[in-house]
Parts: sequence; structure tokens; C-alpha cells
Amino acid sequence: MRREAEAATGPVLVPGVVSLAASSRRTLKQGDTFAMLDEFGDVFEIEHSPAGLFHHDTRFLSRLRFTLEGHRPLVLSSTVQHDNMVLDVDLTNPDLFDAEGRLALQKDTFHVARAKFLWAGACHELLTVTSYAERRQRLRLAFEFDADFADLFEIRGFRRSRRGAVRPRLLGAAEVAFVYESLDGVPRSTRLSFGPQPTRLTETRAEFELELAARERRPISIAVHCIEGAAAPAAERRFFVARRQARRTLATARAQAAEIETSNQSVNGVLARSAADLAMLNTDTPHGPYPYAGVPWFSTVFGRDGLLTAMEALWLEPAVARGVLRFLAAHQGDGEDAGADMERGKILHELRASELARLGELPFGRYYGSIDSTPLFIALAGQYWERSGDRETLDAIWPAVKQALEWIERSGDRDGDGFVEYARRRSSGLRNQGWKDSDDAVSHADGALAQGAIALCEVQGYVYLAYRHAARLAADLDDVRLSAGLTLKAEQLRRRFEAAFWDENLGTYALALDGDKAPCAVRSSNAGQVLYSGIAAPGRAARVAQGLFAADFYSGWGIRTLSARERRFNPASYHNGSVWPHDNALIGLGLARYGHCENALALTTALFDAAAHMHLRRLPELFCGFSRERGKAPVTYPVACAPQAWAAVAPYALIQACLGLEIDARTARVRLRRPRLPHFLEWLTVRRLPVAGANLDLHFQRHDSSVAVTLLSRENGAEVEVLL
Repeated sequence: MRREAEAATGPVLVPGVVSLAASSRRTLKQGDTFAMLDEFGDVFEIEHSPAGLFHHDTRFLSRLRFTLEGHRPLVLSSTVQHDNMVLDVDLTNPDLFDAEGRLALQKDTFHVARAKFLWAGACHELLTVTSYAERRQRLRLAFEFDADFADLFEIRGFRRSRRGAVRPRLLGAAEVAFVYESLDGVPRSTRLSFGPQPTRLTETRAEFELELAARERRPISIAVHCIEGAAAPAAERRFFVARRQARRTLATARAQAAEIETSNQSVNGVLARSAADLAMLNTDTPHGPYPYAGVPWFSTVFGRDGLLTAMEALWLEPAVARGVLRFLAAHQGDGEDAGADMERGKILHELRASELARLGELPFGRYYGSIDSTPLFIALAGQYWERSGDRETLDAIWPAVKQALEWIERSGDRDGDGFVEYARRRSSGLRNQGWKDSDDAVSHADGALAQGAIALCEVQGYVYLAYRHAARLAADLDDVRLSAGLTLKAEQLRRRFEAAFWDENLGTYALALDGDKAPCAVRSSNAGQVLYSGIAAPGRAARVAQGLFAADFYSGWGIRTLSARERRFNPASYHNGSVWPHDNALIGLGLARYGHCENALALTTALFDAAAHMHLRRLPELFCGFSRERGKAPVTYPVACAPQAWAAVAPYALIQACLGLEIDARTARVRLRRPRLPHFLEWLTVRRLPVAGANLDLHFQRHDSSVAVTLLSRENGAEVEVLL
């Protein structure tokens, strides 16, 4: 998901000069606000590093440095709580010496506890100082702070032509504001409020002088509000009141999802982290919850990411799909805009509200350069209808589904050859517009980059899936003629696809067809995603599956995006040899679709093993595709987003693949096709699985190569069917 925008100043890329090492950064996110902090809980700016407090892709706090007697303290512990809401940091003072070299303050005399969380566009912090001195002692604390209002794309390397001035102001004895003279007409300011009143306060520094008795404890609170717009709402400054509001909201959101517990505590840790990450990334919109793609680079709406995340979470939490579908229907392309790659009926790719996007210096304010979002939207609409039976939402989005189908016929198939292809309409747009959207992601066997309008193999599968689901939707809405036509189109596409994309020498489907209809004869994981759509002939699907688990593809931690035999293979690249959890999850679902259960189990084992080695047991956006070695963890990718929505949901999708689980809300039936459990699980329990307005509790017990399924509880007559 590397972003590229060719302006006069050159391309914008996620920079490769700084590492986002997960072990040293602390990430918080709530709504449209996220914070990237170091292990101290501070904001320490490094060039091209997204450290800071951000709101709508704008950095409202670029520096926050806490010192004790003029020195940085020692870190005792630094942990984001299991629900991702609060960062807890424990600090103490180091040994400090006076000018003559005498010990002036012995280490561990003072303990400092920092608790930080985000709520309603603000970062709230409570710093509690406890003295363990033997007598009353004076202590000096200080905070240094600044705000630069940098656009996230600036941090990523974009050199803007001009920017507004930042003016700090003292608003009183306990409050400072930084006011940005925006160029886009949107007022932006940062307001820092301290309690109690600092001993000294300047425009960039707050100092506190405390006199503490033995065992005395003293709190200091800081609230940093990101204020955007002319009529900012009244800001809550009280730490405990804001925390209570945040916890209630989070608990309500988490209660909507089913829960999974297993016999393996490591697996339970991975699943708990995934659930917390999805809850954190899910953002309330006027249309319902929407999973923002990932922190830090993509903490906003992305069409493809939201759709695939909703698909993989659908069996557990259908409300996410409802929010995604309603949001994307409301933002569907309603005209022609070459600069935004917008066409009527096309589904959104990316939505940004930062200054550069609003000024039009970048095309990503409301950008449609995604070739797969539109068919995925149609497919998710059908999947959601089967899963939920939600007629109200179906009626609301059905006009958007029909417009999306028209886009496939009118604009998606540019040359009338029956395949959907992409080509950017201006040089400022993305060169590649599939999920592998980096510049070098689509090539021929000799390494030459594909040119012209490009038809990706997995996209044809998504169109096939869209036709099939839309046909069923039309039938259920009594449009028999439309249903029959879509069914015919799906079959015609399947035949054309097999003839044009299958490469007998490769033993798999070609990555793409270029603008001259020449196949890109490259072994890629895209062919694995073809299986998810069901477009592949069973015999050829078996050969694809076999190839994906050969040594050139399968790293031991997962399936690589590109075979090691290909010219452009590089295990440390973004799309040409790395391992992407969401890619593997879709492949796993595809393997299960075609009955390749052993392969699905092996893939599930690999990804859970990888997650167990990751910081916080959190699967990142991607990791490097180096082969697995005894005693060595997966190699991380330096600028991968973590958390990332479609990576967070991958473990749940892989469990679904193992269980062969399908849900039909209209018949109130849960269907399990050849359910299996990987060897590291003796049992698995799913609680509060929503089915047709009721909740089911299911227990799965492994017995060698089979699984016993027990219905623990059910409501309203929901049925469970096991197909062996």
C-alpha cells in the first residue's frame, strides 16, 4: 500500500530511511486521532518519523519531552494495555551528581507513573510522582513541547510549496495554545492544559517544583486537544471523566463481536490482540463503524482495506460490513474526475482530510484509483445479505450495487475484451491500482514492468464473485431477468479467464495481462487469491495450491507475494517476495473452498507461529519473506503499519477456513464443511456467534484428523450442520 504521487517535487513514498520498530514505539488510536510515542511516553521527532499526536493526518503535537531534574528518567516498564486503550509507563530517576561529582540524588528515589490515552480528539495524561526518600525533598520536573502541524505526507517525504505559520500563545497560567494559520481555510490549533498550575510556564516549556514528604504522592495532569474547525466543541479536561467515557464506548463496541477461546494460551494472546486492534481501528462514522486501514500511514478510510477486512470479519462481526457498505455507497463516484481517477459508479479507494489533500496538492483527498474496490463492494453486499438477512441495508445500498455493476461494464472493461483493467488517467495517480500498488509490483518474466491498461488475475476473480453474488441479490429482490443475465456473465467470464490467464508452463495463473494482452508470466500470490473467488477450475486450483507450498513460495512463516524463482524476487521488498497476513488469509479461505484442508491447516500454523514471535503478538501489515530458520523469528519489514486492519483480522479468517464455517441467516443455519483444527489446538470455543438475531455457543474438540462439534447453547431455533 505504498503511496505515490508524482508532483513537481517528485514521488511521495513511505520512507525507507527510518524504522518503525514495534518494540520501541507505542501506538494509540481513537477515532480520527492517533499517537506515536516512544517507550518513555514522549514524542521525540526524527526526520521522516511519524512520531507525534495526529488528527486527520495532521500532526498537532510534534514534541513532548519529560525530564526529571533536567535529565530523562529511566524506564522501568512501558506497556499498552491489552485493550489498546491506555499506555502505562513506569519511570524512575537515575543517579544524579552535582558539579563536584558528588551524588546529589540516588537512583530509584522517585517513581513516576504515566498513564496516557486518546479520547474525542485529545490526548489525556496523568503523571503520578511518588517519593521514596527518607525525608522531605524537593524535585524539579519539566515538559518541553511543540507543534508543527506537519501533514503526514510531508513526513513521508512530500516537499510542499508553501505552508502556514505556527504561532504559540500563553492563554493563562496553566494553558498554552499553538495556532496554525492554515492555507485551506480550516482553523487548526493545539491546546495544552496543565493541572495543577505549573511553577513556570512558557510557550514551549512547563516546569513544576514539588516538595514531597516520604511516601507522598502527587498527580500532574496534561490534556492536549487537537482543535479543528471554527466551532470546536467544549473539551473535557478531567482525566478520569474522559477515561470513563472512553472505556464505556470501547466496551460497548467490543460486546458486539463474538469471542473465541482455545486450549492454547499463545493463540488466545494472538486473538486477543487482534480483537483489540480491530476495535481500536474501527472508527465511528455517520454510516456506522469503519475499520481504518492502519497506523501510522493509513489511519483513514481505504475502500479495498475496509472491504476485505469486513469480508474476513463477517462471520464474527457483521456490523463492520454494514458500516463499510453504507459508507462506501454514500461516497460512490458520482461523476468524472480524471485527477481523482473517479468515474460514475466506482467505489472509493482513499479518503483524506489533511491540508495538502484539501488544497489539491495531492490527489488523495477523495481518490478512486483502485481497480478491485468496486467488485469487492458488490461481493461484500451479497455476502452480508446472506450472513445477516438485513433487508433495510440491502434496500439502502442496492442502487449503489447496480451502479457498481454498470461501472464494471462501462468503465472497468476499457477495451471491451471482457476483462476489467486499470490505467491511471493522470501522472499524479497511482501507477498500479490493485492491492499490490507499488511501482514495481506488476512485471513480466524478464523483470520488465508491465505497461498499458493492466488486467490482474485476482481482479477477474473478484468480478466473477461480484456477478454471482449480485445474481443472487437480484433474484431475492425479484429481478429475475437481471439475475439470469449476471449468472450468464459470470460463466462467460470464467471461460474467458481460464483461456487467457492459465499458463501451463508455470502451472498457475499469470499475474496479469498487460496493455497488449501479453500475459505477465510470473508466479505470484495473486493466483492464490483467485481461489478465494471460486473462478478457478478445480484441477487447476489444485495445481495452484501445490505450487504455493513449494519452497520458492512457502517461507515457513507464510506464502510469499512472489516466487523466489522470479526475476524481481526480493524477500525484503514491499510486494515482490514479502509475506502479507491478509493475502495469506484470503489464500487460506480459497484453499478451504476447494477442499485443500491440509494446506489451509499448514498456512494457519505458519501465521500463528509468526504472530507468536511478533511484538505484542500482533501481526503487522507485512513482514519479510526470508525462509524460516530454527531459532530465528520472522524478519520484520521496517516501515510496516502495526496495527493494520486486514492483518489483525487474518487470524480469524484462517480459523474460519479451518472450520469450513458458513452462515446463512435466512435459514438460521451454521454450516461446517470438513471442519478441522490445527495440531496446536486441542479445542476451540466460539461464544456469542450471532445468527439470525440469536447467539450460538459452539465447541470444537480435535480427535486426530477429525473434529467433534458440540452446540453448547442456541436461541430461536438456529441449526448447525456438519458436512464431512
